[in-house]
Amino acid sequence: MKKEKMRECLYQKYIKPTERKGEDYIGIEIEMPIVNLDGEATDFDVTRNAAESFIKNFGFEAVGIDRDGHVYSATEPKTQDNLSFDCSYNNLELSFGREKSLDVINKRFKIYTDFLNKELSVHRHMATGMGINPNYEKVRKDYLPVPRYQMLEGFLKRYKDWKVPMYFHPYPDFATYASASQVQLDIEKDKLVDTIRAFSLLEPIKAVLFANSWMRSEPDMLCVRDIFWENSTHGINPHNVGMYDRRPDSIEEILDYISRTSIFCAMRDGHYIHFKPIPIIDYFDNDHIVGEYYENGNYTPYTFKPEKSDIKYLRTYKFIDLTFRGTIEYRSACCQPFSDAMTVAALQLGLADHTGELLEILEADEAIYHHGYSDVELRHILNQRNWPEFIDRVGLKKLIFQVLELAKKGIAVRGEDNEQYLEPLFERADSLMSPARQMVEGVEAGTPMNEFVRYYA
Repeated sequence: MKKEKMRECLYQKYIKPTERKGEDYIGIEIEMPIVNLDGEATDFDVTRNAAESFIKNFGFEAVGIDRDGHVYSATEPKTQDNLSFDCSYNNLELSFGREKSLDVINKRFKIYTDFLNKELSVHRHMATGMGINPNYEKVRKDYLPVPRYQMLEGFLKRYKDWKVPMYFHPYPDFATYASASQVQLDIEKDKLVDTIRAFSLLEPIKAVLFANSWMRSEPDMLCVRDIFWENSTHGINPHNVGMYDRRPDSIEEILDYISRTSIFCAMRDGHYIHFKPIPIIDYFDNDHIVGEYYENGNYTPYTFKPEKSDIKYLRTYKFIDLTFRGTIEYRSACCQPFSDAMTVAALQLGLADHTGELLEILEADEAIYHHGYSDVELRHILNQRNWPEFIDRVGLKKLIFQVLELAKKGIAVRGEDNEQYLEPLFERADSLMSPARQMVEGVEAGTPMNEFVRYYA
């Protein structure tokens, strides 16, 4: 395929869907770890049985069945809410059909999690609001027996074999015990550039507010999920993960950026094939691709010729991810304590139509910006437990309060009376205390981890 034709295909997939009036719908996906309260591995029979009871009780219909005959995904026909397991039976996900009110979503979220934890608690298990299963060292690391997830497992484990000039972390199984809170909002073409620019600058602040994935083996990091993606095989091409190291100034630059993201999987003959990432702009220059697929417990080599339709398998994991639906997916937040589950969506929602004002606030800041660090570097710095001296704590609080007041104004304009979902963030801003920081300091002071498991549930 000629590069001009390929760019047109990318335009049709990512930019064309934004050429319409947005409808202000909210899409929310919340992954949550299921924790064995005895400190041992999560019992997959317990999690699957709880899901089965949930499906029957709420009238969900199976849409995904694994190779062993277990339902791993089910949808409620009317609301389009979905219950699924993400990558592993350690990790439960609730995805909500699009709505315009956070209240509507939150009420269903509470009903669903209350039911699930009633089922799980009988067996001393609990779904909780953490970004890492606190028993991550003991949980089973096997991925769901589903082609896509087994492809992902093989792809991530190739870090030992692929020689590239980067550091790989030793957690190729991270997807089996890491949990996120993700939000999708409609985006219009004329707002696309400012949205990416403003929310890129916001990421360091989101680290302060939402960090909630701490591991004993990485004690200095409050949001280890960032390195999970950036220092895995997903991060071989930095354009596929994390933040924009250069914020785009135009739609053409956004398209240029997308054209240099990498494809790493495709399907042939019913097999999900993975291979070493190739920038999509170069992918079709290859006469053939050498990859492998999973079958009967083994990875089998497979050689194939690129096809135009493979563009549908191009998928990235950016913090600010433009989708083929005409939405932006915000992916940088960890799962939050259940009482604060809507805070991530509330912040994004309140700021979405005020990117100009948000840019003015952030570009004028000197509490964290204008000290020789980029927004990418600042995200890494503020994800650390200990911050360097140049961080002006008083100024940082003031900056975050400015951002939150703007978000509150944005929420109020929508007229859904959802401002209360921002209130926990004002408390976090005042103490500069993320859920992970609160948990680590509490555990070090003698509070048992299970108390935080229960509290965050």
